[in-house]
Amino acid sequence: MIQDIPGPDAYAPARHGETTGDFEKTPGWLDWYDGPTTPTFQLPAGAVDAHCHVFGPGGQFPFAPERKYTPCDASAAQLFALRDHLGFARNVIVQATCHGADNRALVDALNRSEGRARGVATVRRDVTDAQLAELDAAGVRGVRFNFVKRLVDRVPTDSLEEIVERITPLGWHVVIYFEAEDLPDLYDFFSAIPTDVVVDHMGRPDVTKDPDGPEFDLFLRFMRENPNVWTKVSCPERLSVTGPRALDGEQHAYTDVVPFARRVVEQFPDRVLWGTDWPHPNLKDHMPDDGLLVDYIPQIATTPELQRKLLVDNPQRLYWPEGA
Repeated sequence: MIQDIPGPDAYAPARHGETTGDFEKTPGWLDWYDGPTTPTFQLPAGAVDAHCHVFGPGGQFPFAPERKYTPCDASAAQLFALRDHLGFARNVIVQATCHGADNRALVDALNRSEGRARGVATVRRDVTDAQLAELDAAGVRGVRFNFVKRLVDRVPTDSLEEIVERITPLGWHVVIYFEAEDLPDLYDFFSAIPTDVVVDHMGRPDVTKDPDGPEFDLFLRFMRENPNVWTKVSCPERLSVTGPRALDGEQHAYTDVVPFARRVVEQFPDRVLWGTDWPHPNLKDHMPDDGLLVDYIPQIATTPELQRKLLVDNPQRLYWPEGA
């Protein structure tokens, strides 16, 4: 599962937009933004980018045969260079769906991080105890279940229940990715998960609807009724319809997403996380400047106390509870 990871000198220098190995990028693929600005917003000391990915490089870590997309490479070295440029201290790296349950690229990135990254893996029901122990030792602290139909084939919930039972003794949590329209059907299953649960991107609300309306209210009720549920108030670039986009120096980007995210941050200040989502897989109409994405944060966490909880205290508690 995570064997045969190349040594530290195995990478050739990565080039922006390149896809190495015997792979061709999905037609129309948008490469991550090259040369992001320096954020105007100064992150608090110890800030964590709590949702990001690595892709390949495909020449070292082949993409999964069952993948729904083929990206450009986005290496650990490139991720950590962005981390330092933006001013983050640490990362939480989430297994990308293009790698399926082959976590080698994720583990390689964790090993290269010198303790400054934790991981969220994807595993199947046949994962062995030894493989789970290897992942835990590398810094994995959760598993991700993806319910977005255009990205993955649906896995039966009984298989997922088996995985939850296996990872619970490790103290791991479950990350769930779904779209707002699917929450009613999944509500009971999600509510029964006994571990901490982290929802990606606020359950992808439709921001053309009223943030006080019934659809988003169901998500807020889900969080109120389940005190083990956290959420990432991330990916405004993925949710926004009217913008403006985080490009060309825009300091007030994605204002249509702000009422949703701000409401969550203010109602659940101790259970929110934020991440860049670099390298922003499967965006269709634009690729944001990551420096301007950081400048979006004060729109949704409006006080230094809320910013510290969102960026430092909460991810520390979930991913580095030992304080290391």
